[in-house]
Amino acid sequence: MKKITFFILFLVVQQFIFAQKNQYADFIKTWNFVKYYHPELASRKIDADSLFLVNIEKVNTKQNFNEIITLVTRNLNTQFSSPPIIETQKDILSVNQNFNWFQKNKKISKENKDLLNSIYKNRFDYGLLPEGKSVDDEKKYPFAKEENLPLKYRLLTMAKIKGTVDYLFPHKYLMDKNFDSYFTILLNEAVQSTTRKDFEMVLAKAVSQFQDSHAFSFYRQLNYKDRILFNVSYYSPFDFQIMGDHLLVTHLIFPEICSKARIKTGDKITEINGKKVSEIIKEKSKLLSVSNHQKLQYVLSIYEYNLIWPDNLPKKMLTVHSGSKRFSTEIDLINATDKSQVTVISNYINRKNSKTENRSLINKDIAYFKTDATMHFMENVDDDKLDAKMDSILEDASHKKAIVFDMRGYPDWGGFVFYYVYKYFSPVENYFYKYYEPNLKNLGTFSLRDPKFNYPEIENKTMHSYSGKVFILVNPDTRSASEWYSMSLQKIFPQSITIGQQTSGADGDVVKINLPGDYLLEFTGNGIFYPDNTQTQQKGIRINELIKYTDQDILDQRDLEFESVLNSLN
Repeated sequence: MKKITFFILFLVVQQFIFAQKNQYADFIKTWNFVKYYHPELASRKIDADSLFLVNIEKVNTKQNFNEIITLVTRNLNTQFSSPPIIETQKDILSVNQNFNWFQKNKKISKENKDLLNSIYKNRFDYGLLPEGKSVDDEKKYPFAKEENLPLKYRLLTMAKIKGTVDYLFPHKYLMDKNFDSYFTILLNEAVQSTTRKDFEMVLAKAVSQFQDSHAFSFYRQLNYKDRILFNVSYYSPFDFQIMGDHLLVTHLIFPEICSKARIKTGDKITEINGKKVSEIIKEKSKLLSVSNHQKLQYVLSIYEYNLIWPDNLPKKMLTVHSGSKRFSTEIDLINATDKSQVTVISNYINRKNSKTENRSLINKDIAYFKTDATMHFMENVDDDKLDAKMDSILEDASHKKAIVFDMRGYPDWGGFVFYYVYKYFSPVENYFYKYYEPNLKNLGTFSLRDPKFNYPEIENKTMHSYSGKVFILVNPDTRSASEWYSMSLQKIFPQSITIGQQTSGADGDVVKINLPGDYLLEFTGNGIFYPDNTQTQQKGIRINELIKYTDQDILDQRDLEFESVLNSLN
């Protein structure tokens, strides 16, 4: 009898929580609106988080949307004395801003519509924030790693993610159109999360919806990532590359283990524990934030990330295609606590990464510059002699038949392209992009930054023309600043040919938002377009010659980008 009573009580509680999710969603939507627009909250005179935490516990299933709005706004000043903000910007990215949720909601009273419209009309100008303060400032709320956040803090976390999407993320319009509905589902899951691990699963799902490679690193902050993404306890005894629907075995790190499982270099693994590799990739996309599928495959192929496995068990059953043969085999994975085996893995990874870091295109007719290896130009050079040193390097390049900019990595020195390549080769005007930054007079929209910031101001600048061939090499590791400088190079050298694979698709500055629980949400904070409004977010930069590697190309360790350059010179 006690069990039946408990079960009935459990169902009642669950139904109450589920019914309450719409009220929570309405509360969050209203709270974010007043947080970002109401002068007293936006200016930090009233603490928005305190307003949330005090009132969220008063939300109940009997409240309608009007009562929720009253709950949030009842103690706020609604008589505004300052004149309303007048929009002066001419080029505005406003596609994200949409107030239909209250303006066209028949269930919301005219009085409340007028109230919210008045708050927006008399919104705060973030340009008035004191020096050192910014729109993305958020408090930290630490909790022990094993402790589940109390309900009101879980809701506050979800509210901040939703506010970030609606008011700070310039590429909301590229997200799934059903995000609002999906967020309500996630909100319900957050409410019902009884453990920190359950809540972190919700967070991973929510952040993945950004579809932004700048937010990819969020998963590393999850305390239970090994139980959510299965990437900590065990490593593969072989290296691999994801090629469409299969894992291509590229190197046997532990030959004896692989031999026991009949695994050879060149084999194709199509299933892991009965699950197709294509299905696993799709599942991972719901937990990891990346801007495009090419980038997803790239990060899932990085051995040390160890993200491809669908469970955290020490053995895996693999479906293998080896030549014309197809078979199933069980293989042992490497325990991350075994120091001797981990040493073998570390040595292998170091050797592999060293090859990538040291790749170079050596040819007497080519000036080769690698974006992640330019700092050495400054070594042992006095500041007052650096300009002359760089001019000498670029002058030498100008006499070559071709210049190659290898942008397959992250720039170690932004000044190389932004300042020195521009200084030597570019005309004064180098308008290679449109940069939209948060519109401080109307948050949720983004205004075009003054083009004068597109390139440095250099007195008495001269230009050295270059008629030779220019090649820009890119791949999914061409990310953020590397994409940015690649666009600049495309403009500086109109004859340039961009060769490679789809880039990361996350150009622009990174914004960081504190979330309760010591999480840091990073995302692309501005919109970067080509001057003709061509999108770069998710798509990546323009490519003239798209390179597609075959399995055999990978096994032969070919660099098709290098080969394309050399073939163009013959």
